[in-house]
Amino acid sequence: MIEPSKPALYGADYSVYVRIARMTLEEKGAAYELVPVDVFAEGGPPDWYLEHHPFGRIPAFEHDGFRLFETGAITRYVDEAFDGPALQPKDARARAVMNQIIGLIDSYAYRAAVWDVAVERLEGNPANEKRIAAGLNVAKITLSVLSALKLPGDWLLGDTISLADLHLAPVVGYFLNVEEGRTLLATFPTMADWWARVSARASFIATTRAS
Repeated sequence: MIEPSKPALYGADYSVYVRIARMTLEEKGAAYELVPVDVFAEGGPPDWYLEHHPFGRIPAFEHDGFRLFETGAITRYVDEAFDGPALQPKDARARAVMNQIIGLIDSYAYRAAVWDVAVERLEGNPANEKRIAAGLNVAKITLSVLSALKLPGDWLLGDTISLADLHLAPVVGYFLNVEEGRTLLATFPTMADWWARVSARASFIATTRAS
């Protein structure tokens, strides 16, 4: 365990992936500074930020001069470098399932649920209904797979919350900003029950964006 000092997380409170990293820090009880970086600002992120993330995406992270980008790398480091409850199972197979869930969220669910459905419905003018329908289909497959993978207990991997839950919660939270998301989630009772628990979690509440 690395003796913790206050790390810096670079990003914006509107970002799903910044929220994943923030929830992880909150679960570990680690104090941190959120350094504002708006990738949608006119002209893009400031030039200095490219030293932290060469592709200009968010989040990026720094701890005692050690820098990381990519959310999965950040959250795994935070779990291993800071005191607090472990967020990764020790069992190799359970850890593999956790990483599989994180991978499917990154590869399929995030783009479909957040951009193809929620953002398109909220900001499309007019909305692209074919894109929304395709996104909903991927979201439905995702929820079906997650329902099948979920172990008995409150959380995706059983009785202990893990990085898989923290990776999924902000994606689902954004998806539920639109009626299609709320309607679809309700058809998967196991995942709807999981959502009720994770959305009441202190780390989720603490990272909710002020309206």
